Amino acid sequence: MATDLETRAKEAFFDDHFELAVDLYSQAIAMNPKNAELFADRAQANIKLCDFPEAVADASKAIELDPSMPKAYLRKGTACIKLEEYQTAKAALETGVSLAPGDSRFSSLIKECEVCIAEEAGELPVQSVDEAPTDDMIPPASQLLDKTASQSLDERDVASNDAQPVSNLSKQVTMVLSKPKYRHEFYQKLEEIVVTIFAKGIPAKSVAVDYGEQILSVTIDLLGEDSYTLQSRLFGKIIPAKCRYEVLSTKIEIRLAKAEPIHWTSLEFSKDVTVLRQINVSSGNQKPAYPSSKPTKNWDKLEAEMKKEEKEEKLDGDAALNKFFRGIYQDADEDTRRAMQKSFVESNGTVLSTNWKEVGSKVVEGSPPDGMEMRKWEY
Repeated sequence: MATDLETRAKEAFFDDHFELAVDLYSQAIAMNPKNAELFADRAQANIKLCDFPEAVADASKAIELDPSMPKAYLRKGTACIKLEEYQTAKAALETGVSLAPGDSRFSSLIKECEVCIAEEAGELPVQSVDEAPTDDMIPPASQLLDKTASQSLDERDVASNDAQPVSNLSKQVTMVLSKPKYRHEFYQKLEEIVVTIFAKGIPAKSVAVDYGEQILSVTIDLLGEDSYTLQSRLFGKIIPAKCRYEVLSTKIEIRLAKAEPIHWTSLEFSKDVTVLRQINVSSGNQKPAYPSSKPTKNWDKLEAEMKKEEKEEKLDGDAALNKFFRGIYQDADEDTRRAMQKSFVESNGTVLSTNWKEVGSKVVEGSPPDGMEMRKWEY
């Protein structure tokens, strides 16, 4: 049954019915999940659909099942180039060419990766992706004819597609994600993104996590259940060598090391986001800034204005007198403040002296205003 599905999938692929081919390959994989050939062929169908993240996932699974399959490395390299994962693509292609040293498709794609890596590093002038391929990127016609003559019908189409320069493929990336079986969320720090998948009681051996320069691939494969896949092209680039994950009793925690200390507005890449906000590390003398939907106010300026208005405020009667004494107390030295406090308290609010030498060594007697007398409060 699985063999029949595989045959029908190859026929659908040959007839350019790529979505049907993916569906048939998926059915065959469900019946034979250890067949690396099926994953490699489905990767090629996903490349035709411009579903490059899924193509990377399928090619990586094929490599996991059969590390000696050259075309799996070729598919992974092709898809990674379209995702601008040049370092990851180059590594896959270099492994593939060591398994198939006579296949010129690997060398041409490796050269393309090296050019793109150099452009990113600013070592070469940026070239248009629409430029026509050079002669050394396309195998000689005789070599290509000799190769296709010995291949089956479906493999001829695969070979012709793989021989094309990747720059001639469609640029559109379509993200196709399976229905979420487990809920996931993320939060971020200055240097890392923490992704949490809430899955209880998952054995560590059933979890596979793969990282690219801008790809996160998570697979949970439990016996007797449909596989769960989280396949994302990330908002920003990461450092795969510094990424790690841990399978806990209630969740899977994945820590992605950011390549740049920028703020991610989402976990997944979106072509609509063109401006990345740099995260500023505050220095010791820098005041924190808080987000607001309204224009930011200069609170220091407002405070200075309020103090100025308070100082210039004109009061009458007791209010003016209290303001006068309050001003003396605020501007006074320590001895003057002690004299004012002691005299005011000991005289029951009838004497206010600023001379500490005069009031510091004796008890200040009360001095009521004319026409009034002092009485002690009786409890």
